[in-house]
Amino acid sequence: MALHRRTLLTGAALALAPAARAQERPMGQEDTSQAKPPSHDAPPDTAPGAALEVMRLWPGKPPGGGGPGPDAPRFDESREGVVTGVAEPCLLVMRPARSTGTAMVIAAGGGYRRIDLGHEAVPVGRWLNTMGVTAFALVYRLPGEGWAAGADAPIQDAQRAVRLVRARARRYGYEPNRIGVMGFSAGGHLMGAASTRFASALYRPVDEDDALSARPDVSALIYPVITLKPPFDRTSSRRVLVGESPTRVATDAYSVETHVPPETPPTFLAQAADDPIAVVDNSLLMFAALRAVEVPVEMHLFERGGHGFNLGVPGSPAAAWPGLFATWARRRGFIRV
Repeated sequence: MALHRRTLLTGAALALAPAARAQERPMGQEDTSQAKPPSHDAPPDTAPGAALEVMRLWPGKPPGGGGPGPDAPRFDESREGVVTGVAEPCLLVMRPARSTGTAMVIAAGGGYRRIDLGHEAVPVGRWLNTMGVTAFALVYRLPGEGWAAGADAPIQDAQRAVRLVRARARRYGYEPNRIGVMGFSAGGHLMGAASTRFASALYRPVDEDDALSARPDVSALIYPVITLKPPFDRTSSRRVLVGESPTRVATDAYSVETHVPPETPPTFLAQAADDPIAVVDNSLLMFAALRAVEVPVEMHLFERGGHGFNLGVPGSPAAAWPGLFATWARRRGFIRV
């Protein structure tokens, strides 16, 4: 369930654009959220990504071709920041007032059917900006929109995004060895794949930027979808990526916990125990897989919070995760004061 309330950013409550719908819902569950009238401090009546600098991922058509027609806009974004119709995957840039040398690529969720940019990626990017982190919101291809690469399309975009952000380090003022990824819900699945399958040759190099490493330096997965295997497979992500009746080979191929090499970057996990969508077993499976190959991992499980809590409703247990992540990242030297 998505929680559309004020979110605490470094001690100040800011009004966030409400998401148009929850990240994912169990099969058959309807959206019962009610639109709320705007308040005196409501955000401007514009899409959250509209004013952000755009960085194209690919110099031409993405690998494999397909997708929305050539006359389509780069992507469609609602006033609430819900993105569909991704014809041209890209990065939306959010720069801090003063860079402390770190960059983070953010993937919002949406069950691989949409991208909840306004609910997750933009507010999280602005929060990261307050710590001097340059944030890049990833607008990735949605497999169900006709891309020939299918379920590999968003992973190709994630690999390319890390390489491109690394290649632009000098231009944007951060260090090329301090580039992390952060993902929420289905975006957590995507960034989990980016953190574990960075060595997979999923596309042919298109320019000199593809000679750079696609391995993130840290990974943060927040209420992530990790596994597509039963009995934890009742998610939109599973249905979009591998279909209604997938083979065991397919579910293994796209279950993140089955592809965890020792080179996986240090990982931060956060999830609520009462999450009804990406059940808490997802984080438990990832934690176990990382421990098995001795990858540094820190996990925080909260009693309450549900799904789609973003930065956390003030006063709720899950609202602790941003501070815990900041402490972890600083302790590792990834974020500097």
